[in-house]
Amino acid sequence: MYKLRIEGGYPLEGRVNISGAKNSAVALIPAAILADGPVTIDNLPAISDVDTLAELLREIGGDVTRSERTMTIDPTKMIAMPLPNGHVKKLRASYYLMGAMLGKFHKAVIGLPGGCHLGPRPIDQHIKGFEALGARVTNEQGAIYLRAERLRGATIFLDVVSVGATINIMLAAVRAEGRTVIENAAKEPEIVDVAMLLSSMGARIKGAGTNVIRIDGRPSLSGCRHAIIPDRIEAGTYMIMAAAIGQRVSIDHIIPLHLESLIAKLREVGTEVDIDNDSVTIGGGRRLKKGADVKTLVYPGFPTDLQQPLTSLLTSVQGTSIVTDTIYDARFKHVDELRRMGANIKVEGRSAIVHGKTRLQGASVRASDLRAGAALVTAGLMAEGVTEVVGVEHIDRGYEQLVEKLTSIGARVQRERLTEDERERAAES
Repeated sequence: MYKLRIEGGYPLEGRVNISGAKNSAVALIPAAILADGPVTIDNLPAISDVDTLAELLREIGGDVTRSERTMTIDPTKMIAMPLPNGHVKKLRASYYLMGAMLGKFHKAVIGLPGGCHLGPRPIDQHIKGFEALGARVTNEQGAIYLRAERLRGATIFLDVVSVGATINIMLAAVRAEGRTVIENAAKEPEIVDVAMLLSSMGARIKGAGTNVIRIDGRPSLSGCRHAIIPDRIEAGTYMIMAAAIGQRVSIDHIIPLHLESLIAKLREVGTEVDIDNDSVTIGGGRRLKKGADVKTLVYPGFPTDLQQPLTSLLTSVQGTSIVTDTIYDARFKHVDELRRMGANIKVEGRSAIVHGKTRLQGASVRASDLRAGAALVTAGLMAEGVTEVVGVEHIDRGYEQLVEKLTSIGARVQRERLTEDERERAAES
């Protein structure tokens, strides 16, 4: 087990290269199951979620090889082996194995997924879609059992906009008989990325990135090669850090269009943002002026995954800001940790009321989930003195080479092993 030791107050300056999108990778790797030949995925982030999914594919007979940021998956010897426990419990995105295995084998047994604890995130819309396609779905002893004699296209209206359900239904539908129409579909860039991979396999998909997706099923899909889009959440996190304590930081290898909602909020609080074709440059925190109200929404609204690090930034601006998360109702676990550092924040229902301007002080804090970890690292960079962040395993799920990237632009950050006493305290808490 590790911790991050951060010496705050050192201004950031330089360039950061953004990795491939974590939220794409965790769907694209299961999608490779659907092919009848090898699938090569380029620009993969070196994060623990990718490692976990690779192990899961090996468990069901896949031949998985990796070299730096490339993974090749040969699914030809895969079988519909049940996965009720083990690695499948470690990450939320393991539910994409349901759609992929159902589409390929017409059956699957997948343990209820794990990942960050962000409150109820039901998979009822996923199940609704699978049943509409002809599957029988049961929950038996903590695992989801899916069985289908055949899969047939259907029109499916999602009661709530869900990225996971949209992708999972796409995975199940691409090899179903006839046409599937997903209405009220999510529009996130990662959905378009998955559709591009499936299209490269030979799938017929129209409308990805809109609220209506049409899929004409194919009996078989070929292998292909595909490069993942840049990670807009990783990019947004570094943009927020640069706004908080940067002098001039360029975030490279991104798609600025995917970050329009964040760019608008950073400008609203007084940050200088210059946009280029595949990069943005942040002028720094000295121009920060006033607070802003933020409400998370489905894409193209403000991303829930950036709400937590933005909250850290808002402690440093004048006035009061209100951050409302409409996506998850348990995504304020970082607030108590920020209060340990001197932040003046109050949670009321789905909103956090942030009173600035506050001088944060270094403290020992715990990351309860991936994006809470990003928020605490952001706060540690801003704070006076030393901040120690435990729960680094959560951060490793979504940020490639975080320490190396931060130190390259002037941060004082180190990864250190926990002492025996610290491990015991971590186990008790």
